Amino acid sequence: MSRFFRQAGDSDSDTEESDEELLTSGDEDAAAPKAAAKPAMSRFLRTAGSDPSSESDSSDEDESEMSDEEPSQKKKSRFMRGDDEESDDEDVKRIVKSTKDKRLEEIEATGTVMDNALKINDWVAISNEFDKLLRLVQRQSNAAEPLPPFFVKTLQSLEHSLSTALAKEKEAKKKMNATNARALNSMKQKVRKTTKEFEKEVRQYQDDPESFEREFAAHAQPADAVIPKQKKQKKAAETESDEEPILDDRFTTVGKGGRAMSFSPDNIFKTLKLVHEARGKKNTDRGEQIRILEKLLEVAVTSYQRIRILLALVSSRFDYNSSITSYMPIDLWLSAQREVDQLISIVVADSSYSVQEITEDYDELIERNPATESDGVVRIRGSIISFVDRLDDEFTKSLQNVDPHGTEYVDRLKDEKVLYRTICRSQAFYERTSQSEPLARVVMRRLEHIYSKPDAVVSALESSLTSSEITPSVTLASSTTTASLIHSLCVHLYKVDNSLLRTRAMLSHIYHHALHNDFYTARDMLLMSHLQESIHSADVATQILYNRTVVQLGLCAFRCGLIKEAQATLQDIFTTQRVKELLAQGVHPQRFQQQLTPEQEKAERSRQLPFHMHINTELLEAAFLVSSMLVEVPLLASIESEEQKRKAISKPFRRLLDFADRQVFTGPPESTRDHIMQASKALQDGEWEKCRDLIQSIKIWSLMPEVASVKEMLAKRIQEQGLRTYLFTYAPYYSTLSLSLLSRTFSLPLRAVTSMISKMIWNEELSASLDQSTGVVVLHRIEHSRPQQLAQVIADKVSALVEQNEKVLDIKLGGSGGWGDRSGDKGEKRGEQTQERRGRGDRTRGALRGGSRGRGSRFAEGLGNQMTRVR
Repeated sequence: MSRFFRQAGDSDSDTEESDEELLTSGDEDAAAPKAAAKPAMSRFLRTAGSDPSSESDSSDEDESEMSDEEPSQKKKSRFMRGDDEESDDEDVKRIVKSTKDKRLEEIEATGTVMDNALKINDWVAISNEFDKLLRLVQRQSNAAEPLPPFFVKTLQSLEHSLSTALAKEKEAKKKMNATNARALNSMKQKVRKTTKEFEKEVRQYQDDPESFEREFAAHAQPADAVIPKQKKQKKAAETESDEEPILDDRFTTVGKGGRAMSFSPDNIFKTLKLVHEARGKKNTDRGEQIRILEKLLEVAVTSYQRIRILLALVSSRFDYNSSITSYMPIDLWLSAQREVDQLISIVVADSSYSVQEITEDYDELIERNPATESDGVVRIRGSIISFVDRLDDEFTKSLQNVDPHGTEYVDRLKDEKVLYRTICRSQAFYERTSQSEPLARVVMRRLEHIYSKPDAVVSALESSLTSSEITPSVTLASSTTTASLIHSLCVHLYKVDNSLLRTRAMLSHIYHHALHNDFYTARDMLLMSHLQESIHSADVATQILYNRTVVQLGLCAFRCGLIKEAQATLQDIFTTQRVKELLAQGVHPQRFQQQLTPEQEKAERSRQLPFHMHINTELLEAAFLVSSMLVEVPLLASIESEEQKRKAISKPFRRLLDFADRQVFTGPPESTRDHIMQASKALQDGEWEKCRDLIQSIKIWSLMPEVASVKEMLAKRIQEQGLRTYLFTYAPYYSTLSLSLLSRTFSLPLRAVTSMISKMIWNEELSASLDQSTGVVVLHRIEHSRPQQLAQVIADKVSALVEQNEKVLDIKLGGSGGWGDRSGDKGEKRGEQTQERRGRGDRTRGALRGGSRGRGSRFAEGLGNQMTRVR
């Protein structure tokens, strides 16, 4: 009874024992000295300033006081045990249970609770306990432990109880409540699913229960260990001195689930099997798996063991980062790259071992060597090309996520050299083993690293092969030039059966030709491949490569001075106003009605190219607008009627020019667009020198190779188009013009002026004739009547309709396959139609002023209009 609720007859002696545990009595406080008046301090509550000797003295005094008290004391706090009690515990043996035994006991306890719930027909409790039981069994399987027989018994008992309960429920007049009925139906589904999952073990148990239990008992290791508690000696000297650790040989290294793991050559394959079984399971420590495989690699003796361990180790490193959005840590990537190199070195050094994706089944727990194989070659299941692909993808992903304006990006980009060497080594391995399919894939990977780079960078990458003991058959040293190296790799890919690889190889080859200013070869390859007809059916990555190739072709034409071809090639991609998105250099801001889902946005960002592969969009825009200016300004000057003025070759340029014309005040040019718009106005006014100065003052030209020759080319083109604009504008006001005056005005040679005017007369752009004797051009004024003007408009529309109809016919005949999948008959028909159109186009010399644009127009309509938008 509590001391706060005493009755009248209770005496103080009845509560003496409880009072001694809590408080000291008032009489004892008066009799005891002041030093002993404080309650005894526990030895677990020492303060920082307390002295161990004083504490031991005080504890001795407390023990003497407690011994002087009544012997009838029965209760004592469990935190205040003396040395005599500790000495009594020495002889008591403690049983330490392993995690496995605790888990088995918990499984049995859960089964008992389910049996009790079955007796009262409580299916809600049974469902909850069954979920708990499944979690426990899952932990058992994660630890690579066999299925307990008790679980199989419980599963069979539940199956029988379920069928009985369902039968009773159908016949019962009073149905069970809704919650219990739902739990019953849920249990029916759970038991059926679990029985199907453990169908093999259930069948084994039904066939021979005793054998099943014996196997489980044989697998279980004795977990009870008796560990006597060492006697604790209290010595002041030992507390001050450092204790040396006691080494016990009874401890061994254990893995996940408490299973012992030994790292020796004899147990390598068993340990590998345990690592493979735990791979991909929940709660698996991936870092621990990598450390185990690294230790196994250190103790491996034979080549077969090293190959098996390296295949598992590289896969484990790639499994370490399971997230799709984040990239692989750089240190893990470098380790994986070194191990792939080591794997290639082993299989190349010893040709009796081969790593292949498809092999016959073999026992993975025994050692294999060439002597045991029928043909003397040990074939091991694995894929080196998959490792190379993953290394390349993770390298690209890391460049996508690193800040491109920092030093970290440059440091990461240096790793491309070792990656390129690994790709070339794997190519040499597949060439030796004559595996065609993986060889084509690795050649494509190598090509993607060098097709868009200048010669100096390709030479730096190829120099890494000098330190390798194996090299592929095609190298820069054997090919002497990068163009021949690219050509050799592409020709190899043209011969494979994979149409996707052929298409990408063709686009890479065209890109490389355009990068080296070989416009006509690149253009002919693109038109002859007919990729513009089937690119819409390709995957997104190939469409992005196609867009990059077309853009690079336009820049090549601009650098070569082919203004019309450059404008026609770049026009369609700028008409979409989504240049960055089409080139995979940025995500275009979406309109309200075109919002992307998070999954689509992630996929869009994952397709972005690394920063060092970007094509400068500002330089691209400058080239397009300057080309459009040199094409549009003379055309605007040649048009007389307002209806024809509404036609535009370049709508983006015409829109910017109209906006600039509406400006009331025009200040000094600041941006690239301002320079080009003011230059266009100057060219319209005949001020070609001002136009030239404005165009050459654009700073973005410094990013273009051979900038001096490009500026010189632009100055020449501005002079020529200035002369054309002048003639179109002022021809109605003159009857004759002196050729020498035109030559001096536009600083052109007389021969060049005569050539340009002759070409304009031949194309029927200018109604005039040349008088060589007097050195003048005689201008003829021809006024078209209204019916003639309408006839010209109708002729233009009919011509456009015929061209569109022929393009649709070509698409239908070509189909939607790849460029190499067409049959010969269709190709011959299309070739005949193309030749016929070309002949018809050559016969029609642009009879109407401003109506036909000659060869550049046909090129634009055949190539540019087929570009598709990448979604």
